Amino acid sequence: MMPGDSDMTSIVQRIARQALVTYRNPPRVGEEPGKTFMDNHSKLKSLMTEVRAADLKLVPRRADDSSAGVPPLLPYHHGAPPVTYMHICETDHFSMGVFLLKSGASIPLHDHPGMHGMLKVMYGKVRISCFDRLERPAGSPQVAPPLPQAQMDALRRSVLRSTGEYTEESGPCVLSPDRDNLHQIDAVDGPTAFMDILAPPYDPDDGRDCHYFRVLTDGEAKTTEQKDEVWLMEISQPADFWCGGEPYPGPEVCF
Repeated sequence: MMPGDSDMTSIVQRIARQALVTYRNPPRVGEEPGKTFMDNHSKLKSLMTEVRAADLKLVPRRADDSSAGVPPLLPYHHGAPPVTYMHICETDHFSMGVFLLKSGASIPLHDHPGMHGMLKVMYGKVRISCFDRLERPAGSPQVAPPLPQAQMDALRRSVLRSTGEYTEESGPCVLSPDRDNLHQIDAVDGPTAFMDILAPPYDPDDGRDCHYFRVLTDGEAKTTEQKDEVWLMEISQPADFWCGGEPYPGPEVCF
């Protein structure tokens, strides 16, 4: 049973309810969003702007003493995941949870096929680099770097849309199927956590699997004449990245 709109309703519940309304009938890939979707999306973004760590009963964490003065990836090889996830809720239309990154950790460059998303920092600071895939215009040449065919098939022409730093005082970072859909998230100056909504959820059986990428360096591919255009190569999940799980301590979400 869905709670009412009383002052006692947690902001987490209100965000979940608004996410369900917003993403129940999202625009199709390549389709211009209509007014109803944009109005609901704006309401969701406003709620996400308000939410804070205390609303989720999150206590900001300090950098692990064992990592002081040690390269960031070194401690992770002793069994502790660099990233953990707190599951809040999931429906057919969206998933919601919290990612927690250790000091120096990164969520590697990855995509969200056909998905919308919204990310709000709860504590700490993250640097987010967002890319878009570029479609080759009909009849135009596409000069690719000289690589073996197997690697050529894994190449994606893309553009770096933005790189920015976000804290708990920042508004949400927003992605859509067509804009800022690929991104890398790096913890900056210590541990960090962010609330995350994806719509619809990842589902490999429905074509929404997560793919990882790396940016080719200048030595591997000549830079293009177009500013910020890059070649991305699809890769396996990096060996130094994996995600563990931990309990979510905040208010329960009911539908």
